[in-house]
Amino acid sequence: MMEALSNPLETLSLEQLRRRTSMKWRAHPEDVLPLWVAEMDVSLAPAVARALHEAIDLGDTGYPAGTDYAEALSAFAGRRWQWDGIAVERTAVVPDVMLGAVELLRLLTDPGDAVVVNCPVYAPFYAFVSHDARRVLEAPLGDDLRIDLDVLETTFRRARARGGKVAYLLSNPHNPTGTVHTRQELSAVAELARRHGVRVVADEIHAPLVLPGARFTPYLSVPGAEDAFALMSASKGWNLAGLKAALAVAGPEAAVDLRRMPEEVGHGPSHLGIIAHTAAFAEGEAWLDALLAGLDANRALLGRLLAQHLPDVRYTPPQGTYLAWLDCRPLGLESGDRPEGLAVVSDMAATARMFLDRSRVALSSGHVFGTGGAGHVRLNFATSQDVLTEALTRMGQAVRAPS
Repeated sequence: MMEALSNPLETLSLEQLRRRTSMKWRAHPEDVLPLWVAEMDVSLAPAVARALHEAIDLGDTGYPAGTDYAEALSAFAGRRWQWDGIAVERTAVVPDVMLGAVELLRLLTDPGDAVVVNCPVYAPFYAFVSHDARRVLEAPLGDDLRIDLDVLETTFRRARARGGKVAYLLSNPHNPTGTVHTRQELSAVAELARRHGVRVVADEIHAPLVLPGARFTPYLSVPGAEDAFALMSASKGWNLAGLKAALAVAGPEAAVDLRRMPEEVGHGPSHLGIIAHTAAFAEGEAWLDALLAGLDANRALLGRLLAQHLPDVRYTPPQGTYLAWLDCRPLGLESGDRPEGLAVVSDMAATARMFLDRSRVALSSGHVFGTGGAGHVRLNFATSQDVLTEALTRMGQAVRAPS
């Protein structure tokens, strides 16, 4: 039986967090509460810390080898999702999820080909795809923040009509909305992709972070996804972004494509990263369960704080991730209709800029997530309840403050 652990979100003080040198804590002055980039305010899971300390004590800092990482993920998937679809021989270690996505899209498409995304979506989808000479085609989410299958099919048809190969970069669970796609939705996606000859690459980096009330469905587990790929890592679930390593997983019909991946791609991951991710999947479930309980409590607290301090902001509680997608359009900050006392800001990041300038809270501006993102902000609630409460209190004061 796994031991119960204390809430990882409540183990570090704000003073301790400010000593960190990562992007989250160094991009803004010390008076800013950073609730933007996807880093959590947690200590390392004990199992991960032990594995890293043992490696350092041994001087085990050479080149990675073996299949321990894939075996640990496969066993985790079986325990956690009752899915036995990860065959070690159909996996490849890649530097991280986004670089893995680039390498897989290179196998499936050619320069100039289309890659479909569901906007608003994780901003690097646009940057990495376009920088690799592929065209991003948007299939916007519905008003309910779920995949609109009719829109997706129309986009597939449009992409195919222009010629060339077509791929679909799926965010599952979805970033920034926190939507967890259902088995029924993903089965419908797979059927559409098959019908239109579209190859799917599923970014499932947030898969361990599905909150109570929802259930994660691996894309490769649904009928019709046999020719697809998934990308997974422990990066988000255990806060390991600085320890690079991820796994590309091929469906049975995609294994032949995976074998075409250049051998040098596997040189990118860090040996310490692989050690850390392996330990997380193999021994970190008790810590993950404690984290999920803390995130669930923070999700509920965020709803109460928004109702108290920012009642005009629209918020659909996320089903997964630790990211909240806040619709701030009722505040009127992205147009000429602004509350009295707020300076006119000409760029599309007006809402996030106002909260940074007026409340000293850093959020991710919605406009970087593509069409449908303007007037929104993404808030990272993977922090202590004290920090979350202080941030929302400040944000409410900023909106109410007189000129």
